[in-house]
Amino acid sequence: MSVIVSDRAAEASPTLMRWIAATGLACHVAPVIVPERRGAPRVLHVTEMAQANCGDVFLEFRDGPPEFSWSSGGLPARIGFGFEDMAFGHAMLTELVRPAHRPASGEPESGRFLQMCERVAASDATVLVLGETGTGKEGVSRFVHASSLRANQPFVPVNCAALPSTMLEAILFGHQKGSFTGAGTSGEGLFRAADGGTLMLDEVAELPLDLQAKLLRALQEREVLPVGATRAIPVDARVIAAANRDLAGEVAAGRFRADLYWRLNVIPLQIKPLRDRRQDVRAIAATLLMKHSPKNAPFAWPTANALDLLMAHSWPGNVRELENTLQRGLLLRAGERLDASDLSIESTHMPRDENLLIAEYLPEKRHRLSEIGRASQARAIREALEATGGHRVRAAERLGISERTLRYRLAEFRTAA
Repeated sequence: MSVIVSDRAAEASPTLMRWIAATGLACHVAPVIVPERRGAPRVLHVTEMAQANCGDVFLEFRDGPPEFSWSSGGLPARIGFGFEDMAFGHAMLTELVRPAHRPASGEPESGRFLQMCERVAASDATVLVLGETGTGKEGVSRFVHASSLRANQPFVPVNCAALPSTMLEAILFGHQKGSFTGAGTSGEGLFRAADGGTLMLDEVAELPLDLQAKLLRALQEREVLPVGATRAIPVDARVIAAANRDLAGEVAAGRFRADLYWRLNVIPLQIKPLRDRRQDVRAIAATLLMKHSPKNAPFAWPTANALDLLMAHSWPGNVRELENTLQRGLLLRAGERLDASDLSIESTHMPRDENLLIAEYLPEKRHRLSEIGRASQARAIREALEATGGHRVRAAERLGISERTLRYRLAEFRTAA
């Protein structure tokens, strides 16, 4: 599904299309003439109210404090921001039009990763999702399922580490009535519960070795033998396994079967930790703030300093830590906006200043002719800011541009950083 951006909205915020495309979402500019039925998500300019339906999002690019209003009473959601808040504004807009089953992303590499997940979903091959705790392995697994031909069938997640080891076999493969003490009725097990759909085995490295052998047989033969049964039962469930430990290392240590590892490792998907997905932090933060903000109160828009601090932190707890930090900030904030002082982040990283933002922009933008021009502009702006001690008005005068144009350029660097 492609995101539609009206020509007026694209003209009002010229870098919006670049941000949406960087997330891996297809998007295109189109004139908006008449209201459409709910279909492809659309970003419209605030002046196009007569052409809107409740599923659209209104954009107002203007000076002043940022604002966000939820979709309500048949009216579309509405978002307004200026140069200073453009980076988070673009992230918010993208999250509002993102398909619900697609994980939040802002990093171009994450967008390519999700596109690969969609290609993987087209097959029935077993998938192994690897990543640190809290990186979103279940979200990626759900995305693979939702993008597959099994999307209308069950998705059954199970955390192998959370199940009692004595009951794992019966929980996974089912059991016959009377097969063990307390088995007053038969149980189908999770494999059969996922028949036709997808079974996600999270923390698969926690399975005991004897059960690993039975899992291997279930994967190879596509059948399960319930506890107490004498005849195997065919089952059609795609398996997505996930682990936060190095399974190859577990095999070398003798804690994981090599044959099962190779059976699971048909298509490995490695999720990077959040510290290596800096631009994803903006997108995930936008989603989490919308999730935890009450709809009957003004939205607590993060300041540029708060956003810089969020993106500078190393996030050892990944998305779970980010969510806890934002929830705490929303509850304890001192003002209407969420500021850096509200976040209670212990970090040796300081928020990035404008010169550092420009310095980060420069090395990456030097190949295409158009980007060489942008890099030259960035160097000139950096030199002007250094010469004036960071004073924007005087820097703009030295450059022969308005302060508004300078703010626009700085916002572009913030979006690209």
